[in-house]
Amino acid sequence: MLNLKNNWKMKIISLFILAAVGVMMLVGCGDNNGQSDDPLSGTITVYTAIENVLAGRLVETFEERYPNITVNLVRDSTGVITSRLIAEANNPQADVVWGTAASSLMVLEDMGMLEPFAPTGLERILPLFRSDLNPPTWVGITAWETAFIINIPELEALGLSVDDIRCYEDLLRPELQGNIIMPNPASSGTGFLTVVGLLELYGRDGGGWDFMENLHLNIQDYIHSGAGPANMAAAGETVIGISFGFPGISRLQEGAPVAVVFPEAGSGWDMEANALIRKDDIHPAARTFLNWAISDEAMAIYNEAFPIIATGEGGSYYGFENQNPVDQLIGKDFVWIATNRESILAEWERRFGG
Repeated sequence: MLNLKNNWKMKIISLFILAAVGVMMLVGCGDNNGQSDDPLSGTITVYTAIENVLAGRLVETFEERYPNITVNLVRDSTGVITSRLIAEANNPQADVVWGTAASSLMVLEDMGMLEPFAPTGLERILPLFRSDLNPPTWVGITAWETAFIINIPELEALGLSVDDIRCYEDLLRPELQGNIIMPNPASSGTGFLTVVGLLELYGRDGGGWDFMENLHLNIQDYIHSGAGPANMAAAGETVIGISFGFPGISRLQEGAPVAVVFPEAGSGWDMEANALIRKDDIHPAARTFLNWAISDEAMAIYNEAFPIIATGEGGSYYGFENQNPVDQLIGKDFVWIATNRESILAEWERRFGG
């Protein structure tokens, strides 16, 4: 943008405006970013934690439908996206946050960073998958859940079989010492939902942390990405990756020697959700994107990767052929999680961050 503080530039701009005023009256003015007010054209910046391959396919589909809208996609893990949004609170760079943990968006909601918006087709979205405000500040699209991705040959080399790894307690077996990769909850939404799931399952005040202390003895490393442990297990770089279903099933379909196990006691989980960033110059095309992001077309693509989508519809899914995937989810209190997110992460860092 031009720097209006310089007097000589002020003079040039004034002359330009006088010469062009007739044209501007005919075609209309752009917004403060020089972008069109047309909801069907322009460039928008979208922050997302959706995995690269899936996000790329979705954006390609969107841009085919809306060829005059360009999506500038910024993709990273949930914790990184959340931290970036918070750091930019006084000077928002994103127009939309898409496919990022609802527990993170609730933090942004409390900070006043989200613009209420009811996308077209909202009535199709289950109440669980949207904020309780009207219009909502965020709207969910999918849910994802903790899964164990197991390298079968590497596990068998330790004298164990896949049948030996069916629940969280099985991860404490002494044979697995130094053979488990887990996402770091500070940077990974999958890591955070797994930690919260263990707190809900074994107790928030002590039992959950005690379990994680025992699990820590078998951890090889905590890494940045939620999909990373699945990829590392598929490549034989670890025996078990604590991850989520989609990347594990993707590696399995590609021929990797892995098994995908959803723990018997239930999975920690979160929902991916979308929101409009509050800023002075909200681009109309951002609303167009959010409308499309809960459309039947988008939901069908989400459902290829996730068993649970926000409309409650869907088909059979690996591991849930004879079970409703919702039954796999550990009960959780989103308000408690959002309120205590920082203290949970601080406690985890104190215990395991070193």
